[in-house]
Amino acid sequence: MKICAIGLRGIPDVMGGIESHCQQLYPKMVRQGAEITVLARSPYVSQKRYSYEGVEVISVWALRHKLLETFLHTFIAIVYARLFVRPDIVHLHAIGPALFTPLARMLGMKVMVTHHGADYDRQKWSPFAKKVLRFGEKMGIMYGNAVLVVGRTLTEHLKLRFPNESDKVRYVPNGMLPKFAEDVSDSFLPKDLYLQPYNYVLAVGRLVPEKGFHDLVQAYNKAGIAERLVIVGDADHVDEYASTLLAKGNEKVIFAGRRSGNELHALFKYATLFVLPSYHEGLPIVALEAISAGTPVILSDIFPNKDIEAKSDSYFPVGNIDKLSTKLSRLASLDLKLDQQSFLARFDWGNIAETTDSTMRIIAKDKE
Repeated sequence: MKICAIGLRGIPDVMGGIESHCQQLYPKMVRQGAEITVLARSPYVSQKRYSYEGVEVISVWALRHKLLETFLHTFIAIVYARLFVRPDIVHLHAIGPALFTPLARMLGMKVMVTHHGADYDRQKWSPFAKKVLRFGEKMGIMYGNAVLVVGRTLTEHLKLRFPNESDKVRYVPNGMLPKFAEDVSDSFLPKDLYLQPYNYVLAVGRLVPEKGFHDLVQAYNKAGIAERLVIVGDADHVDEYASTLLAKGNEKVIFAGRRSGNELHALFKYATLFVLPSYHEGLPIVALEAISAGTPVILSDIFPNKDIEAKSDSYFPVGNIDKLSTKLSRLASLDLKLDQQSFLARFDWGNIAETTDSTMRIIAKDKE
């Protein structure tokens, strides 16, 4: 079975939830017998063509542009897939690329869409862009051969909104790595950050408004705690928001940029606390990785974060700086302890790969 993946920036170690999802998923599917080609966006990968753990990655030209990048690249990649890859199935990631599901079907390819979250809720999009994304969601569900959704609550909402297509909409979550960072010592903490184990609060994500890092910085400053705040991540497109946020950095509020490998694993493992104050998510892999690393988490109470089902003390009302500040200043009184094994069983990448693979094989065998 030949699969062509479109919609992600690239793998490996390209920051983003979709990219992390694909980096964990596809090598496992290759080991199960699938042949997978990822059509990456040229600005995010350094080689024209290479292999990552059995997954072929091909760089396809993309314009690095906040509004046009995804749509233009997806169009080009679908045409490229039809002409040169000739897959059994095109795997489209996210509802922006899903806008082109009818094009892929018209070109004679079967399509599976993975819905990574209601992107039209992102604060960065204009009203027009939000309408386009909603239309992309509709096109993916109406014309896709199968739709996998990473959020349980979102899956239920989509089944209600599209009752005639509900049979092909399926909840398949993101996963977490077993024993995440277990063998990583504190010597891998980035030397340039001068951090001490269990003496910093960690946040990880792109520097965009919907991640809520501006709320976190305000809440942290208000809490006045001794631990430093470390925000790992960068902006794909440096804009006014990212510039304003970076300007708030100081000796205690550290913007660490992009980190990967053992450095990132160590940052997760040796943090006092992981915080995700986001306004929008699909099902946050970074929160699952923090839980797998044994680090307590505090999350905004949006549905995708609540789908993780952490302790009630782990949640605060999204956007409520006072509530978040209070939690940061009273960590010792909160019940944040989680049963790692139960989470590993629910969010297992091996099971997720098997489910995704079996769904694709059913699609490939179905006659139109």
